[in-house]
Amino acid sequence: MDISVIFKIAAIGILITVICQILKKSDRDDIATLVALAGLIIVLSFVVNMVGDLFESLKGIINLYG
Repeated sequence: MDISVIFKIAAIGILITVICQILKKSDRDDIATLVALAGLIIVLSFVVNMVGDLFESLKGIINLYG
């Protein structure tokens, strides 16, 4: 795992938060909710990819010793 992934997730979180605040101030709560949901899906796709890589690494280690 590289630290750049953490920075990407933090940047997405900050960007989504700013967009949601702007939309809520302009009385667009429904769009703000959709933007927050889209940000969550993007971050979850990063996390699922990292977990998949972790399982592949563990599978390789188990096959090495098994």
